[in-house]
Amino acid sequence: MRSGNRKDPDLTDEAAYERARSLSRRGMLRLSAGAGAGLAAGAGGALTAAPAEAAAGIVKPLPPELFITHGTNAEMRWEAMQGQGLLTPADRFFVRNHGSTPLIDARTWRLGLWGSGLHGSPSEQSPVEFSYDDLLRLRAETITAFIECTGNGRSFYTSQQGQTVSGTPWKTGGVGVARWRGVRLSTVLRLAGITREAVDILPRGLDAEYVDKGENLGRVRRPLPVSKAMKDVLLAYEMNGAPLPPDHGHPVRLVVPSWTGIASIKWLGDIQVAAEPLYSPWNTRFYRFFGPGYPEEGSAPLTRTNVKSAFELPWEATLPAGSHVLRGRSWSGNGRVRHTEVSVDGGTTWRRARPLDRHTNPRGWVRWEFPWTPRAAGQYELLARATDETGASQPATAPYNTLGYLFGAVVRHPVTIT
Repeated sequence: MRSGNRKDPDLTDEAAYERARSLSRRGMLRLSAGAGAGLAAGAGGALTAAPAEAAAGIVKPLPPELFITHGTNAEMRWEAMQGQGLLTPADRFFVRNHGSTPLIDARTWRLGLWGSGLHGSPSEQSPVEFSYDDLLRLRAETITAFIECTGNGRSFYTSQQGQTVSGTPWKTGGVGVARWRGVRLSTVLRLAGITREAVDILPRGLDAEYVDKGENLGRVRRPLPVSKAMKDVLLAYEMNGAPLPPDHGHPVRLVVPSWTGIASIKWLGDIQVAAEPLYSPWNTRFYRFFGPGYPEEGSAPLTRTNVKSAFELPWEATLPAGSHVLRGRSWSGNGRVRHTEVSVDGGTTWRRARPLDRHTNPRGWVRWEFPWTPRAAGQYELLARATDETGASQPATAPYNTLGYLFGAVVRHPVTIT
């Protein structure tokens, strides 16, 4: 299946795609400003399965030894990954919600597809529908991939760089790797009758409508170019060998490998398939870079995640004197991590960490370890920086943006030796 935008060499890169569709600055500002009212009606889909009831916030237990809570969000503590394998267990996988987790009955759930990019242009009121059992009957595929909140690391813009940003103050725990099983989105799009003229898809969740500063922006939805949708996106119904838990998208969610987490819509309810570009607040008002050095309408929509590393240690950990083996993980939306370096003297000197995984997954993370014998008791800053297969590495500082997205600089992890 090919889309109508065949001239661009890589339309899976939304920035390149954005240039190809050439939305004017004036048009973008208009869409961004009016994203709540007009777009909620024109870019939504049929709500084919309402939540059975609204849970109060997050459904799963949030023990303080595993999570830091931020309102409707829960950040994984990195020490919770000590002794774990490559996968993040569902009980400690981070939660990023715009509101309360909905409880949806898979038996009555339907996925509706509609729009001008399908043969016959089915309407929002009469979409092409798939039940949960319909998806289970299709050929299944399993991928292991990380999902990461676009704001992961946001707090370090302030604590390390002295810059004011808005949004949930994540450290590095807004990421997790899982084994996802489901059906390729491309399979369902073909069965629904996608045309050669299709340009965009707009998946929309079944969580409650999101209100920002008193304005109702509708249910969470974010466009994807058809070229990305047909490439490697999964309609997932299992996580780590079990049905998706409510907080992670039950009954069906998108998994968009290597892209920022907002693209992996949870509690999927419908998908608009269009022969024209689509917009929502989540690719105009949010999930762009704004601030000094960016145009008024912001950068192109954010797509791939950047390179990051984290130690499997409590924040402000206290360790006894003696020898230690530091462990951590590195990952990148660009592909495989080539190597990770560690500094135990605040960045003065660097040495390679030893990788623990013989075969690395370009969609997952790499585990590593580093032996360390502190020279004396006192305060230390541990640093880790990774380099991926494209040559991208973690810089000393991250370029500023007002919403605090994609912090990719080296994190200074404080440790006290007693």
